[in-house]
Amino acid sequence: MESHGRDEGKGPVLHIVVVGFHHKKGCQVEFSYPPLMPDEGHDSNLLPEEWKYLPFLALPDGAHNYQEDTVYFHLPPLSGDVKCVYGVSCYRQIEAKALKVRQADVTRETVQKSVCVLSRVPLYGLLQAKLQLITHAYFEEKDFSQISILKELYEHMNSSLGGSALDGSQVYLGLSPRDLILHFRHKVLILFKLILLEKKVLFYVSPVNRLVGALVTVLSLFPGMIEHGLVDSSHYRPKSSVSEDVSLQESVSGAEEFVSVSVTDLANVSSEPEGEETASPSSGNGTEGDGNRLKAPSRPSPESSESDWETLDPSVLEEGGPKDAAETGAELPEAFEPKPETPITVQPQAVSGQGGVTQGLVSGLEEDQYGLPLAIFTKGYLCLPYMALQQHHLLSDVTVRGFVAGATNILFRQQRHLSDAIIEVEEGRVQIQDPELRKILSLTTADLRFADYLVKHVTENRDDVFLDGTGWEGGDEWIRAQFTLYLHSLLSSALQEDNERLLADYGAPFIAAWKITHNYRVWLSNKHPAMTAITPGHPFQGQYSVADVKLRLSHSVQNSERGKKIGNAMMTTSRSMVQTGKIVGQSVGGALTSAKSAMSSWFSTLAQPAPVAPSSCPEPATAAEVKQ
Repeated sequence: MESHGRDEGKGPVLHIVVVGFHHKKGCQVEFSYPPLMPDEGHDSNLLPEEWKYLPFLALPDGAHNYQEDTVYFHLPPLSGDVKCVYGVSCYRQIEAKALKVRQADVTRETVQKSVCVLSRVPLYGLLQAKLQLITHAYFEEKDFSQISILKELYEHMNSSLGGSALDGSQVYLGLSPRDLILHFRHKVLILFKLILLEKKVLFYVSPVNRLVGALVTVLSLFPGMIEHGLVDSSHYRPKSSVSEDVSLQESVSGAEEFVSVSVTDLANVSSEPEGEETASPSSGNGTEGDGNRLKAPSRPSPESSESDWETLDPSVLEEGGPKDAAETGAELPEAFEPKPETPITVQPQAVSGQGGVTQGLVSGLEEDQYGLPLAIFTKGYLCLPYMALQQHHLLSDVTVRGFVAGATNILFRQQRHLSDAIIEVEEGRVQIQDPELRKILSLTTADLRFADYLVKHVTENRDDVFLDGTGWEGGDEWIRAQFTLYLHSLLSSALQEDNERLLADYGAPFIAAWKITHNYRVWLSNKHPAMTAITPGHPFQGQYSVADVKLRLSHSVQNSERGKKIGNAMMTTSRSMVQTGKIVGQSVGGALTSAKSAMSSWFSTLAQPAPVAPSSCPEPATAAEVKQ
């Protein structure tokens, strides 16, 4: 299928789209520039099959409860393309009687519309800032037939966002890790580890702008993730197009085919049990004949769709260590047997001192010299900042091995069995049903020190106007730098021999679970010489102290179920005692005051001698009278 007129030579913005709510048809596209379908006009309601959920994403569920809102969403690539499409939508509603030109299909008291931008680059905050201004002006016209301002927006964005927009801090505009840590505190590190384990994570809150802000901010803690790690994060098929036909499943994009390499398809390669730690590279590990060549999987199936790389043995890709990159690249075209239009690039074996990015051989992502971003959102692990109710089937789709998704509809939260963790943003709570997963994600003492270090620096500088998100220590960039250090140290520790003690500070159960994930095996399958400069070991390793005991006790009381019950019971008891004391004080207070005044008067009476009449006082007896 053609790519619907998407010319790579143009700027980063693909389309400007207006979505409205029709009283009979529901959410529908009312305007698009350039047209979403090349053979249709600007006012066509038709959509590419891959983007059938666009109206429901741009105009979110429950939007009528809010005067305005903002949505970040991801769309799957169109056929012939390989990259995720990033959408930003600004929603507003206006009273119908305020319109200067009221069209015939406006039958309700309010008119609800969204103006959205579909982009090739994940500049969420920057696109939102520009789009909010234009949306405001578009609504102030009070005549939605005036579309010239939308065409001007398209031209302006493509002229201003061209070039190296992803190289600066523009990517993180509007994302505040400070606010995230102030809200979730130590649990931010649990969220970080959840995504490293590639679990099914669902964020839940209303309105949508709070939802997508929290979710994307968590992703910004992973170095390079937003810039280069989300290009494969939305490869899914709409429900109506899902088919059991093998021919349909084989029509995957170039990036998916590039990553879909399974060791199970290698001939005579010794296999090891799932979940077991991969042994160090060794020579002669069952690579007879063509066993050293990687071949595309011959038959995708639900059983193998979770991740073909789950059983990847690093020795397969590291056998040819002495060979240089050119020799490796010469073998790959024959081994993969790709389509002629599918480019294959080779990861350089050395990126000495360069801060640039190169195409990863295995991950298919643009990586830095440390192999980051990790290949988390690949091979069916989705990132959907906002999910419409119409996408609910993706939670249980056999081709989706996991997700980090956001939802505002309570139906998503009620079906807890479809998610490993539900993040209730409003309460700052992380709900994990599986006790085994809770054990894996339990923070170690070193982890608690790291999280406490972040919380203290953020809270101590909270009232300082010079450090409110703009300074270094305790600021947004500083927080991201700390998580970069944490991840670098984790990866460096994983490369060391006899590293059990080094990795124990991250949690032995967590390390065991992480080492069988897709992202770890892909990262380990390639060499990253720059990692030699990273000091292995947890950044906050060290001997235990009394402060650690207090920190552990505080964390347990705040986060464990038993601790929460004890805390709630103590608060309830304390509240009851205070209320009882007030009641007793009010009822008994008057009596005590009366008794006190009575006792005071009585003591004062005793202190004053009684007046004695002279006649009543007997005279003392004389000595003569005594003798008588």
